[in-house]
Amino acid sequence: MDKKYPSISFKNRINSVKKEAGKIGQLAIETHKEAITLIENYDENIAKDVIERGKQIDEAVFNLERMCIRFMAVEQPLAGDLMFIESTIRISSHIKRIGYLASNIADTSKFITDIKPPERLMEDLQYMADYVQMMLSKGIHSFLDQNLDTAKELRKDDDKVDDLFDSVLNQVTDAMFKDKESITSLINLVFIARFLERIGDRSVDIGSRTIFMLTLKKPKP
Repeated sequence: MDKKYPSISFKNRINSVKKEAGKIGQLAIETHKEAITLIENYDENIAKDVIERGKQIDEAVFNLERMCIRFMAVEQPLAGDLMFIESTIRISSHIKRIGYLASNIADTSKFITDIKPPERLMEDLQYMADYVQMMLSKGIHSFLDQNLDTAKELRKDDDKVDDLFDSVLNQVTDAMFKDKESITSLINLVFIARFLERIGDRSVDIGSRTIFMLTLKKPKP
């Protein structure tokens, strides 16, 4: 009978890690979703909430990493369980950075309220933001659900984000020549696009780690 207790403890601990990773992942998805609403409709209260959530993600990731280290020390997991715990630590670092990039978007959005960029430019930027939102959700859920097919889709998704970034950059450059008084504010649109691109990159990294966790093979570039 006593032999059952370590397995029960193991199961409870690894389920706690999975549950906490899921909560942090969902928080990152919601934080990014809230941040990108500020691009077209800046709201100081929402911006403050996004920045506060970024800090919450940082603290939660620290606690998750500590939970993982304790799990490895006490339970000494092997094979797939060890890969999951080690991957959780690596992926949580990407999620932490995503939280701060969302905060950067919130912080920068206040500097674009005094300009009226070309309609096509804002449409592309908002489309990019929505597309990255989709990528972030796919990346986190591919890891939590251990879905190899979804993880593999992210690299192709990233090509689309890169194309959108190039489009935004070109349109901002053109707009600068037509409205030199708004150059500083227009540059902030590029910063926002860059933050979005980096969140997309982090989402790809989460997918790549998921692929490695499930196959023990380096993802194809």
